[in-house]
Amino acid sequence: MITPARSLRLSKSRFVAGCQCPKLLWWRVHEPQADELKPDKALLDRFEQGTHVGDVARTRFPGGVLIDLPHTEVDARLDATQAALENGAPAIFEASFRADDVFVAVDVLERNCDGFHLIEVKSSSSQKDEHIPDAAVQKYVLQQSGIDVRRVEIMHLNREFRHPDHGDLFQRTDVTTPVDEFLHRVPEEIQKQLDVIRGPLPDVSIGPHCLESRDCPFTDRCWPDVPHHISELYNVGGKRVWDYMRKGIHTIPEIPPAKKLPEAARRQVRAIEQGKMIVEPGLAEALEPFQGPLGYLDFETVGRAIPVWPGLGPWHQATAQFSYHEETPDGSLSHVPYLAEGPEDPRPALAEALVRACAGARKIVTYSPFERRCIRELQEAVPDLAEPLKEIEDKLIDLLPVIRDNVYDPDFHGSFSIKYVLTPLVPELTYKGLAIEDGQEASVDIARLLFEADELPPEERDRLRQNLLTYCKQDTEAMVMLLKRLRELARQ
Repeated sequence: MITPARSLRLSKSRFVAGCQCPKLLWWRVHEPQADELKPDKALLDRFEQGTHVGDVARTRFPGGVLIDLPHTEVDARLDATQAALENGAPAIFEASFRADDVFVAVDVLERNCDGFHLIEVKSSSSQKDEHIPDAAVQKYVLQQSGIDVRRVEIMHLNREFRHPDHGDLFQRTDVTTPVDEFLHRVPEEIQKQLDVIRGPLPDVSIGPHCLESRDCPFTDRCWPDVPHHISELYNVGGKRVWDYMRKGIHTIPEIPPAKKLPEAARRQVRAIEQGKMIVEPGLAEALEPFQGPLGYLDFETVGRAIPVWPGLGPWHQATAQFSYHEETPDGSLSHVPYLAEGPEDPRPALAEALVRACAGARKIVTYSPFERRCIRELQEAVPDLAEPLKEIEDKLIDLLPVIRDNVYDPDFHGSFSIKYVLTPLVPELTYKGLAIEDGQEASVDIARLLFEADELPPEERDRLRQNLLTYCKQDTEAMVMLLKRLRELARQ
């Protein structure tokens, strides 16, 4: 397919991609419909929340004018921006400029007595290094268009804010100095990137840029597809992956025997070398605290960029669902599900249901410290139930470190997430085929059920609810089956 000539220009998002990797830029321009670029449910939700943050940010600039035209109508946007400037608008939202075949739409262009302030709005709760080239290319285009930009800011969410009115929702970070330091690189970088998108696919070697400042969606096209790649080493991290590869170590078996590694990683190396699951002699002892009657608890949460319930900050997660299994005297399992619905704060009712459900268990099995954090946050959110919630917290016992410290199967692929360890240990139980396969998807669907329920047809609400209940129940059933399997392994 031939890319239209009008698309062979840069935007601020393309410029940032090109700064990370020319090949990434080329694919974004020439294969915009590539599967790797199709946002999943969680990313779409994040985009929507980012849009909401931008809308709220505009309310901080009274009298501002929005250039409310499609981005495809570039000339019309340029004319509307010029008209807003000539009419003395105190602020222009999505102010549009073009220079050197680069088109930018500025989130907020604020007029001040000393010139203009360029403000880039982000839904993150801090200013990040990746924001600098984004802001720098905008300042360059505006300067080329005759706009006197005296100050550049990143307007991001304030992590200290607490709903409803503790602190300011937004924080404005002055990045004029780092932007100006980057600015001298922009003209040459623009020309390089224009040459890239107007030429054939560039040949770019893999390197740390594949993982920074964000993971490249096209990694699978470039990186070697080999068993037990070094990127699967437990707890390795992006920078150390590249350090290994730079030294010619591309797979886990190639790691020198003398290399210092965490014990779980050393166990991983042994399992791969022997081609089998490793079970440590200490597994039986590690399982001794898991004495019944046991409960099994899993939470799902929902988080919004702009919080809506008391005491929450930007992107804070609020517990909105749980699944609780408990062993009964006859050896069977009872099950208590809970799923909030509607826009009200779900935490008080959920906490009441949780206290009732967990009353009979001696110990409560979880997987990772996540549930403990959720219960501690519930104690703060529902102080009337702080004492019984603390009793639940004291009963918690984590299954994850038992596996991490005693078991490794080559099919874990370096992860001890319950999704990774379940199938190798309990092949009959899998998350594949479920309508919801991970916690991020669950969080998005919970948000729909909470905040969009009135807009959804009844059958869609029922479908969402059932999918969420099935997914969360699977997590606690998985813990039941994992513990059973670990006990079998300990007896072997």
